[in-house]
Amino acid sequence: MDRSLIIDTRETETEIALLEDNQLVELHKQKNNLSFAVGDIFLGKIKKVMPGLNAAFVDIGSDKDAFLHYLDLGPQAASLLKFTRWITTNRSQGLTVSKMELEPEIQKNGKLETLLSSQQMVMVQIAKEPISTKGARLTSEVSIAGRYLVLVPFYNKVNVSQKIKSKEERNRLKRVVDDIKPQNFGVIIRTNAEHKMSEEIESDMKVLLQKWANIVAKLKDANPVKKLYSELERSTAILRDVVNDSFNNIVTNSQDLTDELRQYMQTISPEHLDIVKTYKGKQPIFEFYNIDRQIKTAFSRIVSIKNGVYIIIEQTEAMHVIDVNSGNRYKNSEDQDENVLEINMEAATEIARQLRLRDIGGIIVVDFIDMRKNVHNKQLFDHLCEVMSKDTTRHTILPVSKFGLIQITRQRVRPATTIQVVEKCPICHGTGEITPSILITEEIENNIRYLIHEQNELSLLVSVHPIIYAYLTKGLFYKFLKWKSKYKWRIHLSQNPSYNLTEYHFFNKQAEEIHIY
Repeated sequence: MDRSLIIDTRETETEIALLEDNQLVELHKQKNNLSFAVGDIFLGKIKKVMPGLNAAFVDIGSDKDAFLHYLDLGPQAASLLKFTRWITTNRSQGLTVSKMELEPEIQKNGKLETLLSSQQMVMVQIAKEPISTKGARLTSEVSIAGRYLVLVPFYNKVNVSQKIKSKEERNRLKRVVDDIKPQNFGVIIRTNAEHKMSEEIESDMKVLLQKWANIVAKLKDANPVKKLYSELERSTAILRDVVNDSFNNIVTNSQDLTDELRQYMQTISPEHLDIVKTYKGKQPIFEFYNIDRQIKTAFSRIVSIKNGVYIIIEQTEAMHVIDVNSGNRYKNSEDQDENVLEINMEAATEIARQLRLRDIGGIIVVDFIDMRKNVHNKQLFDHLCEVMSKDTTRHTILPVSKFGLIQITRQRVRPATTIQVVEKCPICHGTGEITPSILITEEIENNIRYLIHEQNELSLLVSVHPIIYAYLTKGLFYKFLKWKSKYKWRIHLSQNPSYNLTEYHFFNKQAEEIHIY
């Protein structure tokens, strides 16, 4: 599979498009001044403890206080709070995570007010960005992600990604990490670590430990509220997570960003250094790679697939609803059962793409076309699971219900990508109302009278749509002839087929357009 990453960086925003066989499958947008992103670590201050919710609101510097629930504290919350308290009060005396004695794990059904109180300082990490009117969702189970490993302070466990199936490889990776990880640090071994040399894994561990050391150094002099660690830029985070041998191109329109990405690529995957390039064409980069057109077609409410099949995507307050429609395809088939299955299969493939592309999260209900055979329902479910397996975001798919519905839950950590694909009408300018066509000639003449008598224009060219031109110039005593006689032959008429029906423009003797406000 041909995979490319196209990055369009502008002054205020960066857009990242992931293409698979030249088809747009993911689109990421990031404001260049984004201050609260998933993975960022803060020293926050408890603003209010809510016993009824078993949660607290935390000030991390955002307009809206962030939300921290007891279940998001993590089993080792007591150890983190102890460490934070000792570091921030300058009583650490060389205390490190490796040297400290960990506190017992907190109770699974405990009360948050037994651990936290108002005005208390706490180290937290953003688990979900602010969405709509809600503040960020926090966790105190701090972790730092690398290329092959995820470092989790205050733990001693080593876990391996479930996507690594080989028992021998899982055991090998565990042995490698056990030999290099410090005391009181937990590690999650990522899928990317499969079949990697121990030297590469050890190098990744050193980078993560250095990042943790930098966090602790900032913590010593920190006053709440302060950012202690910032997750990678979205472009470098994608490189860290998805770059593999299947990538052919990583193209940016900024030489500075290319240099930054090449420098990062040198540390994570030097063998792929040559695929990072700078686009120097005159066309906008997204237009050159046909991404703009794909965005326009893919982000509509109604998404066409092929042969008349289409899906409708609606968003409600609580969920997304997707309806599958056969269009004219269903009516033209002799074998209706097989035809419905094929339609649903095609729709499932496009739905899996849409979920990734729009980064839709939460509850998604899909209304497929009803199928009479249980074996077809099973085939549809298996196919949807297969095409969704490319989606790295955590998700769950339930089998087809008796009503022909499939329910999907997909983790939501940032707002869904929405793009306005409709354009303002050039005739009504979004009002839904236009000048009555029967009055258009009167409007033109009123403007001619104003320009000649009030503005003292010596000569005037009126440019109109060809239909209006024909109306004004046909007949024995055509209307434009009357105008020329009335205004002493100081006006001329031309036609422009690119105009809309009621559009017209005036030009002076020097061929300069005259704007009438």
